Amino acid sequence: MFAAERRQLILEMVRANGAVSLRELARVVQTSEVTVRRDVRALEAEGLLDRRHGGAVLPGGFTRESGFPQKSHLATAEKTAIADLAANFVEEGEAIVVGAGTTTQELARRLARVPGLTVVTNSLLVAQALAHANRVEVVMTGGTLRGSNYALVGSGAEQSLHGLRVSRAFLSGSGLTAERGLSTSNMLSASVDRALVQAAAEVVVLADHTKLGTDTMFQTVPTDLITRLVTDEPPAHDDRAATELQALADQGVQIAVAGGQGGSAGAGAGGPGGDGVPARQQRRDVPLPGPRRQGPGAGGQLRSASASMLGEQGPGAERARVADLRRR
Repeated sequence: MFAAERRQLILEMVRANGAVSLRELARVVQTSEVTVRRDVRALEAEGLLDRRHGGAVLPGGFTRESGFPQKSHLATAEKTAIADLAANFVEEGEAIVVGAGTTTQELARRLARVPGLTVVTNSLLVAQALAHANRVEVVMTGGTLRGSNYALVGSGAEQSLHGLRVSRAFLSGSGLTAERGLSTSNMLSASVDRALVQAAAEVVVLADHTKLGTDTMFQTVPTDLITRLVTDEPPAHDDRAATELQALADQGVQIAVAGGQGGSAGAGAGGPGGDGVPARQQRRDVPLPGPRRQGPGAGGQLRSASASMLGEQGPGAERARVADLRRR
């Protein structure tokens, strides 16, 4: 394929999807990421698209939202790795909320094996993934169906969440920055996500590396309300993604990275590590400082760890905290 043909195809993919990772572009045009990066730079110089961390987006700074068919085929390996790792943060018998999105749909498929779980969601896809799980109770919000992402939105969805209290919220979105937090391109979706956040004691964001540094129109979760980010391993050349992760850690967000090479710290060969994380995943976790928001440097440096998946205090303390929430 000639350079002009490659660039035309890249441009068509970005226009169709709003945002595309370099990995995905390289796979479609059947060339290396180095070549694709060169093509993206050339298209950016012409004002046809904007570069972002590990990918390309529509020009103008704010990406538009892609429909479900486009999203479901983007960064599939990354979403799988993120969902595998995020499922380890859910305990038997918990009550959680799960927002709409293709990554949260992947998480829901893994939650079907957690006994005694109660999942509140506004996503038809999440509910469908859990529909045949015998030991999982699914509670759906009311609201109006938004066909582009199969989610219930509007005042009915928001009102059904009033008075709800759960241990954790698992959310995805269109973009994530340290400066502004999680954001999305649709006002109705953003409003429901904010209601989901209000119902939870902790907020876990699921976002692949292509969303890091991307800012979209409507803020859903400010950075100071994000407890943990579960993301994938950025490409080695993507210094901006690493910088964004460090900036999030400096603001007190715990960072868990899935899909690293060489296994998790302390893991045996070919098997799970001492904290229950599969050996193919590498976890980099930054504990929450106390109190939150003590300024730059509060989050410390990103590091690998073999501590419990539920944080430095261990699963016993986490269960006690969830039990206390329920008594309230």
